[in-house]
Amino acid sequence: MEMESTTQELKHRTKDQPPITAPDNDVVTNTKPTQKRSPLPKRGIQSLCAGIAVPLALTLANIALFGWSRSYQTTHKPFWIPPLWALHLTCLSSAFVMALSAWLVWAEGGFHKTPAAMGLYLAQLGLSLAWDPIFFKMGAAKVGLLVCLAQMGTMLSCSRMFRRINETAGDLVKLCFIWAGFLTLVNLYFVA
Repeated sequence: MEMESTTQELKHRTKDQPPITAPDNDVVTNTKPTQKRSPLPKRGIQSLCAGIAVPLALTLANIALFGWSRSYQTTHKPFWIPPLWALHLTCLSSAFVMALSAWLVWAEGGFHKTPAAMGLYLAQLGLSLAWDPIFFKMGAAKVGLLVCLAQMGTMLSCSRMFRRINETAGDLVKLCFIWAGFLTLVNLYFVA
């Protein structure tokens, strides 16, 4: 009961009110530091945009230059093989998710602590960009299959390494790993 009456007597001081003074006219200061909500750093947003835009632009250019094949469109395929537009849309989505994952690792300083993580990410990006010209333009399905398998290996290594730095980044790579596995099955169908 006393506690209730004490808390009801307390008033919240606003900025317009004069400071509370002690009996000897000394100003009583608040010992708690004020906690300001820091705004999202502008540099972080710029690096996120650049980190995602560059791989997406490369993937989009790769699709525009090398991602069209008349034989893929005209070949009779089973129901589980996606149409060309869906295949490319998923490749773009995978590039976005991998870039986001890499940015999360970069934001935690992971590429400075573990430079091999950057190498694996760049290897994965290079392999994903190499698949379209090999598979669609050159028609080399067997080489494309090797590229897909190598890409899955680098993604698995990326996932493990990224997970040590940022758990979310490692989980995001697993989504791309599933897509790379499906792409490998699509490629395998054209080898057989």
